[in-house]
Amino acid sequence: MSGTDVAIAIGPGEQPILEQAVTEAGARIVDLANARALVWNGPPTQFPDRLPSGIEWVQLNAAGVEDWFDAGVFDRFPRVRFTSAAGAYAASVAEHTLMLLLAGVRYLPEHLRAASWRQREFFPHVGSLRGATVAIVGAGGIGRALIPMLTPLGAQIIAVNRSGRPVTGPGITDSVETVRADDLASVWSRTDHVVIAAPATAETRHLIGAKELAQLKPTSWVINVARGSLVDTDALVEALRTNAIGGAGLDVTDPEPLPDGHPLWNLPNAIVTPHDSNPPQLRMAAFAEHVTDNVTRFEAGADLLAPIDPQRGY
Repeated sequence: MSGTDVAIAIGPGEQPILEQAVTEAGARIVDLANARALVWNGPPTQFPDRLPSGIEWVQLNAAGVEDWFDAGVFDRFPRVRFTSAAGAYAASVAEHTLMLLLAGVRYLPEHLRAASWRQREFFPHVGSLRGATVAIVGAGGIGRALIPMLTPLGAQIIAVNRSGRPVTGPGITDSVETVRADDLASVWSRTDHVVIAAPATAETRHLIGAKELAQLKPTSWVINVARGSLVDTDALVEALRTNAIGGAGLDVTDPEPLPDGHPLWNLPNAIVTPHDSNPPQLRMAAFAEHVTDNVTRFEAGADLLAPIDPQRGY
């Protein structure tokens, strides 16, 4: 099978798995100058200043592409279609999200710090997801992977997306309530816990601030697996210090990396993981699967997964 000419630009030691992903889709690997598409596995700072005129499509390895916007890559190539890896890493991130939420609700941070038997002291703080309402703000790929993990535990889901269209997918039932992003203000007082999985754009900066945190319950946990900029860190620290909310599970922070000595490291109701919900040993295999799918679609002239819309910023 001759296939579509796809050039691959990747770092040392990682080319074979992506070459296999491309050839499994029936495409050929050629030099960039002779290609119609480019699968890119590097940072935006190393992206070529120029692309051959024959390049129609570029597949990026990142799910969040704010750094690519900042680097002006999309402005340089307005006629080229770009796709991100959004959705490719959803299962891993959703699993990490569930871990952070369960750890918070079950009061695990304090249990881990304990050096004596403090059962009666801990009892009032331990909760459950059974019967709890969890709002997933940004119910895209991560949300669709997370919902089937939460519903068997008895949680009720409010899915927030731009369109307000019902969220569908394997394991997702009609019981999931969908709310348009424009109506997000109505969600805070109705939810027990919040998962932030929305893209980072100018519109979503400090999506959760002092006003939103004040509307949550004293037992609410805020889980952020998107980008640190979506949460006002100073407001979050104050809410945690005063126990205005139950706690926060953060795989992303603002600033990032989180500096040594930052209050979030020492607050007993904060769980911080170093942006490792999608570790390298899982990331490449997931990206390769995404590449195979999109190359197959490109060959067939079908819609590509995760197209980047410069107007929306993701």
